[in-house]
Amino acid sequence: MSDPLTVVACCGLPPSPAEIWTRWHLDPVVVSLLFVWLAVYVVGARMLRHKERPLTRREIVFFCAGWTIAALALVSPLGPLSVSLFSARATQNVILTLIAAPLVVAGRTLDAAVAACLIEYSGRTWPQRIPAHPLRAAAAFAVLLWLWQSPVAYAATFSSTLLYWTMQVTLFASACWLWSTLLRRESTLVVGLASIVSSVQIGLLGALIALSPRPFYAPHFLTTDAWGLTPLQDQQLGGAILWVPGSVLFLVVATIALGRCLSRGRSTAVRVTSQGTAH
Repeated sequence: MSDPLTVVACCGLPPSPAEIWTRWHLDPVVVSLLFVWLAVYVVGARMLRHKERPLTRREIVFFCAGWTIAALALVSPLGPLSVSLFSARATQNVILTLIAAPLVVAGRTLDAAVAACLIEYSGRTWPQRIPAHPLRAAAAFAVLLWLWQSPVAYAATFSSTLLYWTMQVTLFASACWLWSTLLRRESTLVVGLASIVSSVQIGLLGALIALSPRPFYAPHFLTTDAWGLTPLQDQQLGGAILWVPGSVLFLVVATIALGRCLSRGRSTAVRVTSQGTAH
């Protein structure tokens, strides 16, 4: 019977501290797909140059920053380190879903892809193309995040390349969907509610992991000692990495969205009062 702690299909065997900076995960398929994504965006940006709403310099900068961060999260030594440490996998998930995803969404990646594929462009931005279902997007992101952090599914990604990349793609795609609904220009009460739901669920997940009295991520039971951590300490650190940044970021988004709603409500009330006074 194979030892589940040594069956690592995607990122190789657990690295040692001495070799970690030599363990870049330069898989030819992954690197090729990343550059295809970049090339599609560049072509799309050129196609949109003379359209009704071309990509702005700021949007291009957002995309480039998001693409670079996503690429580094996938090919840097952080990937192999995640074989040894749960906290490294949690860090990778946070970087991809809470930093890279909103940046590539803000860069109008889908608009560029549509233009690059020579599909008729209507001038609508990515957030406007995606159906406005913030709560559904928040639910999808929550379900996938909890699923892939469950001990059984988590361990399965260490023995199957297909499951590993299914995890990465589904988490990133659901995060992009969520951010595409949260970053709409017209903030609504539902956007604020979806942000609060996202803050609560990721905070609860991180807290459950961090405050657990025992470790439950089997792939790391024998790999954390080299890094000066016990499996429980590694798990607590990973839980905190999910808990604090995620809950705070979504809470900030909720505050902004609800603040805009209140501001619009006050403006409407003032206009109604002014019209009543004029009559």
